[in-house]
Amino acid sequence: MIALIQRVARACVTVQQETVGKIGPGLVILLGVEKQDEEMNAAKLCERVLAYRIFGDAQGKMNLDVRQSGGSVLVVSQFTLVADTGKGLRPGFSRGAEPAKAERLYHFFTDCCRQKSIETQTGRFAADMQVELVNDGPTTFWLQS
Repeated sequence: MIALIQRVARACVTVQQETVGKIGPGLVILLGVEKQDEEMNAAKLCERVLAYRIFGDAQGKMNLDVRQSGGSVLVVSQFTLVADTGKGLRPGFSRGAEPAKAERLYHFFTDCCRQKSIETQTGRFAADMQVELVNDGPTTFWLQS
């Protein structure tokens, strides 16, 4: 399972001109699910993402996690993160989980976020989404479980 996390000032997801998820300061989490992933991977990655210290403390150092900073999360499914781009000019998607499994684990991940008492917004699984964000920093990290 892969999470591309971005510290943002604000972000929103739109599907067919309807805003389906919106946050102020916090994290946008682009989430890709691979074939071998299970609930254990999702829970471990969620714990790591939410504890990742990329928000500034009083001295401006990256010492706070998203909860400590008072931020929210916006979780967006993104199967292209699991693409094989090692050769050629077209990505391969054979490493990605089947859609039903990917959707189940995406929802499991978002439920894990909510169980940690953090405001959690989402995109819409498998939809054509427009994601708008203001990356704060810019600050972007790739985490994998």
